[in-house]
Amino acid sequence: MNRIRTATTITTLGLVAMMMAGCASGASSAAEDTPAADGPSVDELRLGYFANVTHAPALVGLQEGIFAEDLGDVEVTTQVFNAGPAAIEALTAGAIDATYIGPNPSINTFIQSGGESARIIAGAATGGAALVVAEGIDSPEDLEGKTLASPQLGNTQDVALRTWLADEGFETDTSGGGDVSITPTENAQTLTLFQQGTIQGAWLPEPWVSRLVVDAGARVLQDEAELWPDGEFPTTVLLVRADFLEQHPDVVEDLLQGHVDAVQWIADNPGEVADVVNEKLTADTGKALSDAVIDRALEHVTFSVDPHADTFETLVEDGRAAGTQKDGSIEGLFDLRLLNGILEAGGETVSAAGLGEDSP
Repeated sequence: MNRIRTATTITTLGLVAMMMAGCASGASSAAEDTPAADGPSVDELRLGYFANVTHAPALVGLQEGIFAEDLGDVEVTTQVFNAGPAAIEALTAGAIDATYIGPNPSINTFIQSGGESARIIAGAATGGAALVVAEGIDSPEDLEGKTLASPQLGNTQDVALRTWLADEGFETDTSGGGDVSITPTENAQTLTLFQQGTIQGAWLPEPWVSRLVVDAGARVLQDEAELWPDGEFPTTVLLVRADFLEQHPDVVEDLLQGHVDAVQWIADNPGEVADVVNEKLTADTGKALSDAVIDRALEHVTFSVDPHADTFETLVEDGRAAGTQKDGSIEGLFDLRLLNGILEAGGETVSAAGLGEDSP
């Protein structure tokens, strides 16, 4: 019943080959300098993620013990976030070392820090975001004077919503004014407010799109996939603090091996993904998704380690136009060397599109 779509980059890889490559890769000189015989360079990795279907590699990696196995003696501790800006605050404060996150907050922290804060080291998911609206809203023109929600000001869906509204001729601002009012709201609260009629729609990631559709009678007015070539746009990437990557490349490489293995597990076990993801969501939120919601959500997300770096210049332009991002360069945002050191054994690597390093 579940149709899990996984990009060629990962499905064509042999799992055994990847695991062997993960042990042997010398993707950076720093990694080669780490004295492996003395054990890992740090004994804890603090990982952030969201309780969203678009973060399924994190959910599966934790629930199935994949991270625990690949990181060995390094303990993985976790923190769950609602949206990207909050995760960035924790990363910047040193409260976490790495996080699954959307592309726009990753761009923001990189630009605001002058390229010093963090690096994208892998992709995780594409697709799985849409604008859902109440009955009676049948076209963009019907949105004038309405109130819409996004997960958080400046997060990936917030920027997508503001960009789309501008393309449709509406003016918005970051304080909730304009032709259409945008109210950044926690996802669970968005569902409640929609059911109450306080808001008339929201641009959300999965499973919240499907929750509003299945549980609250919303309809999809704009699937974000329709706005991108081939429907491919990054929803989730894996971001690591730059200083943690520099100081502990051996641990980051093991994290990446776990990430690759989790994406491969999703590809190899389509019939089990919904149950495993739901088990982790239940543990994190206290409530399981219905079969209808999780099945619908998974149908709209593709899991891949390719971050689709070639889309990021467009994302930068969108953030600037939306007023949620400062001007600045994203050259150097990606460091895909360790990831490609793992992937090259399968004959497939991913590109930084000139925005960082990608040669293992």
